[in-house]
Amino acid sequence: MVDDEQIQRWADEAEAGYDVDALIRRRRGRPGRGAEPMQVVAVRLTAEELEALDAAAAKNHMTRSEAIRAALSHFAA
Repeated sequence: MVDDEQIQRWADEAEAGYDVDALIRRRRGRPGRGAEPMQVVAVRLTAEELEALDAAAAKNHMTRSEAIRAALSHFAA
């Protein structure tokens, strides 16, 4: 919940001004994986498939995305 004090702090911060260079360096979003643009591909999985994927990822200390990319690399090799 945002209260009046928080709004006032934000307003004071904005009125004081921002370091534009610092804001540019602090970009939001996921870091890039390379020079080429990435594409998001949606895949439908059953609950069982998703559970198996998450278990395999955790076992290998990977994120879900890393596990999917590793599986695709292995499949395409």
